[in-house]
Amino acid sequence: MKRLALLTSIFTIAAPLALAQTSTWVPDKAHSEVDFSILHMSLSKVHGRFGNIGGQIVLNEADITKSTVKVTIDVNTVDTGESMRDADLKSASLFDTAQYQTATFVSTSVAKHGSNLTVQGNLTLHGVTKPVVLEVEGPTGPVAGMDHKPHAGYSATTTISRTAFGIGTKYPTSILGDEVSLTIDLDVVKQ
Repeated sequence: MKRLALLTSIFTIAAPLALAQTSTWVPDKAHSEVDFSILHMSLSKVHGRFGNIGGQIVLNEADITKSTVKVTIDVNTVDTGESMRDADLKSASLFDTAQYQTATFVSTSVAKHGSNLTVQGNLTLHGVTKPVVLEVEGPTGPVAGMDHKPHAGYSATTTISRTAFGIGTKYPTSILGDEVSLTIDLDVVKQ
């Protein structure tokens, strides 16, 4: 009976400690974005961005490799600085935002490499899901934001194939490059 009482006491003390090892962080929408670049006419790169980034990072503070990431991107926020190009990007011939308004990345694994991370996961874009590997710098040490909550930063990069996601398949790569470079910059807030 004493053993049962002792085990119960240990589990009662250990349970809150186990829960305390994870924390949930969400993107600060005013300071988070996804930037992209793609080769145009085999001449120069066109740059743009997506805003209104959502989702969450569940950070395992004891073992970062047990953390999880889910990020959502509002594709309607595409902005290249040219309103006619942005309208074309939103059309059915490219992103088709009337049908596919959101892109989502969900992690499947996190690996630590020195001070950086490699996050593997599935990106769903334009109704197609493909595996993607993000090379991540961060997290930065938390700092108090203007909202008096802890904030941390991450910056991730990857390259995807637009045609693998069924985007702009009628355009040859001599007109619109196939490789799209992505940079994801997140300012995340501890909840």
